[in-house]
Amino acid sequence: MGKPKKRTSPRATGARRSHLVVKLARAVNKKSPVKAYTTRRESGKKLAAVK
Repeated sequence: MGKPKKRTSPRATGARRSHLVVKLARAVNKKSPVKAYTTRRESGKKLAAVK
């Protein structure tokens, strides 16, 4: 049987959609008074303390 072709351009490290979203959310959280949701662990205590 034939072999599957290899991917010619593997996804760059950290280029996952979820990673990009978290990166943007952290950038927003540094500047904006309105906090964006990053991850369950990061957002829990910090967001609760802000409110």
